[in-house]
Amino acid sequence: MTELDPTLEREAAALDAADPLRTYRDAFVGAETSLVYFDGNSLGRPLRVTAERLSSFVTEEWGGRLIRGWDEAWMQLPFEIGDTIGRVAIGAQPGQTIVGDSTTVLLYKLIRAAFDAQHTADPARVEIVVDRDNFPTDRYLIEGIAAERGGAVRWIDVDRASGVTEEALRAAVGPQTAVVVLSHVAYRSGYLADAKTYADIAHDAGALILWDLCHSAGSVPVEADAWGFDLAVGCTYKYLNGGPGSPAFAYVAHRHQASLAQPIQGWMGTADVFAMGPEYVPADGMRRFLSGTPPITGMLAMQDTLALIDEVGIQAVRDKSIALTEFAVAIADRDLAPLGVTVASPRNPAHRGGHVTLAHPLMREATAVLWERDVIPDYRDPHGLRIGLSPLSTSFAETEAGLLKVAEVLRDLGADGP
Repeated sequence: MTELDPTLEREAAALDAADPLRTYRDAFVGAETSLVYFDGNSLGRPLRVTAERLSSFVTEEWGGRLIRGWDEAWMQLPFEIGDTIGRVAIGAQPGQTIVGDSTTVLLYKLIRAAFDAQHTADPARVEIVVDRDNFPTDRYLIEGIAAERGGAVRWIDVDRASGVTEEALRAAVGPQTAVVVLSHVAYRSGYLADAKTYADIAHDAGALILWDLCHSAGSVPVEADAWGFDLAVGCTYKYLNGGPGSPAFAYVAHRHQASLAQPIQGWMGTADVFAMGPEYVPADGMRRFLSGTPPITGMLAMQDTLALIDEVGIQAVRDKSIALTEFAVAIADRDLAPLGVTVASPRNPAHRGGHVTLAHPLMREATAVLWERDVIPDYRDPHGLRIGLSPLSTSFAETEAGLLKVAEVLRDLGADGP
C-alpha cells in the first residue's frame, strides 16, 4: 500500500486549512467517509438537507396537497428554478431559462428549432457545425437532425487533449452555417472554451450558437447574456447535484423566443394549457419550449445546491476548482508521470474546467480496481482516467489520497514508466 508523502500530506492539510469553502464539505452525504470520490463531474454527491426536502415533499406537498399542488406551486417550478439557474449559475436574466426534459430532448428541441429558423430565413444555411470530440449525444443528435431536415454536418477535427480552437471554428463557419454546437467545457479533456469569442465568430458568419453547459454549470462562471449566447442546454446532476437523471435546463435568449418553433408540441407549451383546444397554439416566452408534464420530483434536489452556490458565489467555486486541479496536476507530474502517465488536459488553468484527464494504456483496468478500493474516478477512451473535483464537496486531502491510490494500482498492474 502506498504511504502518504509527509511533505505532500502537509501541503494538502495546509491547503484545506486555508480553504474558505472547507466547512461546506461536511454538508454533503458521504463526505465523512474514507471513500475518494472523483466523479462529481458525472454525478454529484447529495446534500444532507436534500433528504429532508424530499421527505417533506412526499409527506406535506405530494401527500398533503395532492393535485392542488399544481395550482399552488408546481406549475411554476420549471420557470422559478430555471430563473434561479440563470441568476446563480449561467448569467442569465429572468425569463430565459427553464427546467424540463432530459439533456438529449432539450438539445434536440433547440438545435432543431434553430436550424429550421435559420434555414427558413436563408435556404443556403444547411450546415450544423460541431467538433468530432463533442459528447456523443450531441453528435448523434446533430447527425439525426441534419438527416431529418435535409441538412449537413460540418465536422471540426480537434486534439482530444484540448478542444476546438478559434482558428478551426473560423475555418468551419460561413454562408452555409445555420447553427454551431459546442461544449463550453469539453467532456473528455476539460478544455474550457472562450465562449464570448466563439459566439462572436459564429455571429460574424450569420450563424446561431448553442452551448452545451453540462460540464460548466455550477463549476465555472458563465455569462450567457453578456457573452451573446443564443441558446444553451445543461444537465443538473453533475455540479448542481440534482440526483440521478434529474432534468436538464434550457436557455433561449429573449431575442429568439418568438421566432423559434420547438418541434415537440405538447400541451404544456401551449398559450392556454387548460383550454385543450383543437390545435396547437404556442405560448409566449419560455413556456413554448415545454412539452409534457414537468418532472417535479426530479427538480427538487438541485434547489439546495443552487442555494449553496448562491451563498458562496460562483467565482469562489471556480477559485477552489482551479486550486484543486492545479494540485492534482502537480501530484500527477510527481507521482504518476514516472509510471508513464500523461496529463491529457490543458495545463493552463484558464483553459481548463473542473476535471483533469490522466492518460495511460492501463487506465481501463485501473478504473475497475480503483472502484473496488473505494476510489471512484471514471474512464473515457482512449486510455483516459477522469479526475472530477467538485469544489464544494472535495478536499485537498481526498485528492492527494486518491491520486496516490491511482499510482499504487498502476504499479500493481505492472506500470513501470515510459
